[in-house]
Amino acid sequence: MHASGALVVAIDGPSGSGKSSVSREVARRLRLAYLDTGAMYRAAAWWCLHQGLELADRSAVAEAVRAMPLRMVLDPAAPAIEVGGHPVAEEIRSTGISSVVSAVATNLEVRAELGRRQRELIEAECQPGGLSGGRGVVAEGRDITTVIAPDADVRILLTASEEARLARRALDVHGSVDQASVEATRDQVLRRDAQDSTVVEFRTAAAGVVTVDSSALDLEQTVLAVLKVVKAWQARTR
Repeated sequence: MHASGALVVAIDGPSGSGKSSVSREVARRLRLAYLDTGAMYRAAAWWCLHQGLELADRSAVAEAVRAMPLRMVLDPAAPAIEVGGHPVAEEIRSTGISSVVSAVATNLEVRAELGRRQRELIEAECQPGGLSGGRGVVAEGRDITTVIAPDADVRILLTASEEARLARRALDVHGSVDQASVEATRDQVLRRDAQDSTVVEFRTAAAGVVTVDSSALDLEQTVLAVLKVVKAWQARTR
């Protein structure tokens, strides 16, 4: 644990690996805060489009994100995200946002700004005044184990086969895993991973990062696998 006694769990992974659902449930069971950093990039994309900006205009986008009035609620039982007081949790999950978010996520100035905010949120949850009461946080995304919180107590790369990831995203978006639904999500999932991998490595575990392969696991089994890694770390540090 950190000097404050808080526990920081960092979880990275590609699209469809299950990292959001798993991280949220792990945070709930450990009574920690839950930080979805991917939602911050989606909110940034929504904000820039709401401002009428062209996402290809990197300087304008970075300037807008630096001024973005973002509020994150890190309660795993009821996570929320607001921009300028407007709840955007549902809007940022639209196909329209999914198809353009990489244009924001690959903007290095945006990554620097949102990274700064993410570190502040993580640090806040290591203090008594945080939502978790200083117990800590589970933070998930694509660069948490390597860039945002490389000193996290537990660092995990949650991965899965391409087939499993596409099926999960198809079920999430289309409510079905038939061939048409899987194909409809293929470009969105694989293209975003390919684009985002140009600025951050999230498909291969860095030194000290534990890989959890959820290809053959359901949600509960994956949650238990992650908790097992956390408990192993706790046992070593007692």
